[in-house]
Amino acid sequence: MGPYKTIDVVREGPIVKIWLDRPDVKNAFNEDLIGELGDICHALSDDREARVVTLSGKGEVFSAGADLNWMRKVGAYTYDENYQDARRFARMMESIYRLPQATVAAINGPCIGGGVGLLSACDVAVASEKAFFSLAEIRLGIAPAAISPYVIRKIEERKAREFFLTGKRFDAVTALHIGLLNEVVPHADFAAAVERWEKSFLHSAPGAVKVCKELIARVAHSSIDEVQDFTAETISKLRTAPEAKEGFAAFFEKRKPSWDPDA
Repeated sequence: MGPYKTIDVVREGPIVKIWLDRPDVKNAFNEDLIGELGDICHALSDDREARVVTLSGKGEVFSAGADLNWMRKVGAYTYDENYQDARRFARMMESIYRLPQATVAAINGPCIGGGVGLLSACDVAVASEKAFFSLAEIRLGIAPAAISPYVIRKIEERKAREFFLTGKRFDAVTALHIGLLNEVVPHADFAAAVERWEKSFLHSAPGAVKVCKELIARVAHSSIDEVQDFTAETISKLRTAPEAKEGFAAFFEKRKPSWDPDA
């Protein structure tokens, strides 16, 4: 994987850490960062050894959103050029959302605009109490369009109307209360909290993690009637798969399954 210019990828056994690595511009997005995030997600999508992917930011900021120099450049694009640019960003966001591994957003500091989209595309998010958030696009005369499918899934329509339409800043405790975060910790405890989340997923069967993510994405916004056949097919396939056989055997034999690091 790599080499990369705008991200840093560190592998620690089954855990892959991706760092946004543009601290001089507060880890703001440009076309290079978008492309490299898409590339690493593509590589990880077929990586059977990786079980947890953590996304964080170098320095004291998670991400300040869009790079202003990049925004100035795309402002001069034609409609068609802007459409293609936006589609690249949207595909990158989807590639994070559809990763087969458990994903952890580690919010080390301020998280603005597209940064909120990144954390929303991850399975869980833990933040330092120093973090703050804003969906500030409205104050630039634009909207958080490409990230909206993921943010709205986290915070629901009522709060999306409040924060999309005002662009106001809110703290980590508020982000926790509206569903954007799973945990807020003192800054001194941040690294340990991220590690705890990472390790928690290593006890989960990796194939079942992938299926659970697909199940949630399909079922969450469907009617019960629409997904009955899908859910029956899903559990039937899982029950007859080698992973489930190992899981049940381990349970009845009172041991840890083979995928568990404590086995």
